[in-house]
Amino acid sequence: MEYGLVGEKLSHSYSKTVHQLQGNKSYDLLDISPGELGSFLKSARFKGVNVTIPYKQDVIPFCVLSETARRIGSVNTIINREGVLYGYNTDYDGFMHMTQKADIDFKEKKVLILGSGGTSKTILCAMKDYGAKEIVVISRNGENNYQNIDRHNDGQIIINTTPVGMYPENDMTPVDISIFKQLAFVVDVIYNPFKTRLLLDAQKMGIKYINGFLMLIAQARFSHKLFFDITCKPAEDAKIIKEISKKIEKAFKNIVLIGMPGCGKTTIGHELALRLGLKFVDTDIEIEKMIGKPVPDIIREDGESAFRKIENYIITKTAKEKGQVIATGGGSVILPQNKDALKQNGIILFLDCDISKLATDNRPLSKNNDSLRGLYNTRYPIYKALCDKKITVNDEIENNILKILETLK
Repeated sequence: MEYGLVGEKLSHSYSKTVHQLQGNKSYDLLDISPGELGSFLKSARFKGVNVTIPYKQDVIPFCVLSETARRIGSVNTIINREGVLYGYNTDYDGFMHMTQKADIDFKEKKVLILGSGGTSKTILCAMKDYGAKEIVVISRNGENNYQNIDRHNDGQIIINTTPVGMYPENDMTPVDISIFKQLAFVVDVIYNPFKTRLLLDAQKMGIKYINGFLMLIAQARFSHKLFFDITCKPAEDAKIIKEISKKIEKAFKNIVLIGMPGCGKTTIGHELALRLGLKFVDTDIEIEKMIGKPVPDIIREDGESAFRKIENYIITKTAKEKGQVIATGGGSVILPQNKDALKQNGIILFLDCDISKLATDNRPLSKNNDSLRGLYNTRYPIYKALCDKKITVNDEIENNILKILETLK
């Protein structure tokens, strides 16, 4: 490889796309085992690589370190100059860019850093430079660990540098943040999913939060500049980082359609996916494929409770993937765990249709006008609270699509 990312279990990584959007078409991903790392670096058959979990410290003995990398004790970018490997840390630059854009004030704050690996060391250095009052590193076996973390329940900012909660283990979280009574901000350097369980918990508690997506894009920009010895003004870097961020979000975020049975989620979703070049998934159809019979029959024969369990399995499995238009069942919003799953990678659109135009045929939960109205009155506030945007839809499919496309802009 000429350029690429070196690490373990890289199927979740967006790095290849980010670098290719900067014009580096030769950038690739290289899963490598610990036993292969040394020979790979010694052979120096590459021009430049990024380094991720778990090798950010393991590569240090093979490199001439930049001042920042030496100070941090972690390397995420290596440049090969005539057989000599030079190690840099652009994670630091990416983190600083992200937190400055988010306007997070670390000065005189008590900061808890979850994890003690290479990324943790980068954040530790950044916190010192920002002037944090107290910095506590929480590790599995150190003096400050997850078993005694409650003694630091006065922490004001939490930064997660562990992979806990990263795809595909989306339902995991490194810590219960409800024990922190002065918590004002949560940072999670994970970017897949866009909202980890940790960030969803912060959102529910009304605590400000940010994921690691912008850090990823920014560090990739600064790595790219090192790869190709590019010099430009900070304003130009900021513009490029912003443009790439928008493109990645557009390609990788899910568009989730919620609303009453019969409001047109399947028809609209299928057409929307075609227009956007995304995959279309209807969770009811996926349930029918799995069980082998129509949804109405499942509800009538097995009961609604049994159906909801199957639906939760399908939604959890579907929602953790990316780049999809997802049409959900009308009652999918009932279970809290479904809501969380859909929010992790999704922009949620509530398709609101006049009750008189909703179909009731072969729909056991809305079989007549009275039951339909009761269902609507119960679910409307749930749809409204969950969605990012409400779209009023009608019989004109083209008008509905145009409304949604305008909203997505």
